[in-house]
Amino acid sequence: MLFNSLDFLLFFLVVFGLNQGLRPWPRAQKWMLLAASYWFYGQWNWTYLALIIGSTLLDYSIGLGLVKVRPMRRRTLMTVSLVANLGLLAFFKYANWLILNWNATSGWLGLDWQFGAVDVLLPVGISFYTFQSLSYTIDVYRGDSPPRRSLLDYALFVAFFPQLVAGPIVRDGEFFKELDSDRRLDAERFQRGIVLIVFGLVKKMVFADGLATVVDPVFDNPASQGFWDVLLATYAFAFQIYCDFSGYTDIAIGVALLLGFRFPQNFNYPYVASSFQDFWRRWHMTLSRWLRDYLYISLGGNRRGKVRTY
Repeated sequence: MLFNSLDFLLFFLVVFGLNQGLRPWPRAQKWMLLAASYWFYGQWNWTYLALIIGSTLLDYSIGLGLVKVRPMRRRTLMTVSLVANLGLLAFFKYANWLILNWNATSGWLGLDWQFGAVDVLLPVGISFYTFQSLSYTIDVYRGDSPPRRSLLDYALFVAFFPQLVAGPIVRDGEFFKELDSDRRLDAERFQRGIVLIVFGLVKKMVFADGLATVVDPVFDNPASQGFWDVLLATYAFAFQIYCDFSGYTDIAIGVALLLGFRFPQNFNYPYVASSFQDFWRRWHMTLSRWLRDYLYISLGGNRRGKVRTY
């Protein structure tokens, strides 16, 4: 179910109305949002909904266990979370790439160790909910966040439909702060939410889809194109992916805002960046922040000089 489809519009209007009507009953409101999120994801693939639920149950249990067990057991639990989440992500995203390269290498070496491709579809949004789940267990492990006692709250954090498919990546502290707040829809939130949704739809349906009519014919048959056609298509493609991706996240942030949640900005005019480092800070900002806080700094930051900053 795409954000720019009539199906999503009808779905969101129902969810928005229920969300407003259930404001006096916060727990019922949460159950409604979780059910809506699962239904939304199920429209892509009901089978893979089990992956989200399984990841949710695993990391929720690990989060509770991290504050109850001895230090050695804590490391074991954290390792289980890392291996399970990253293992699933690697399998679905890179299994066939690894098989292809293994077959090519073994053939070059004269070895008869060939494997067939794995017939699997990539689960929609798996990168986003994997990173969100991991941020939670890592924060609890480090002592930066307390474990969430409510399974309902944690399940909604993982599966909340506005950001499930295309981000932004929301931290547990950010999400639970919004979830625990009043979340009253005032005029400012309503206006900003509508503006973000409209801007996102224009980026996606006018600019990204319009640029696709220039890019696709050239990229489908580049050998028959002239130099200037290829160059123009290359620049057009750069703007196409920006408008497509940032358009989706604008819609996601706007939809979340109408439901009472403020999400972090994800793009900040990346093509006006003055350097590669500046571009990295402006493009998919929540992913850049995630990699910085959970990978880069954990590996030592830039203590060895400017090269490692990149």
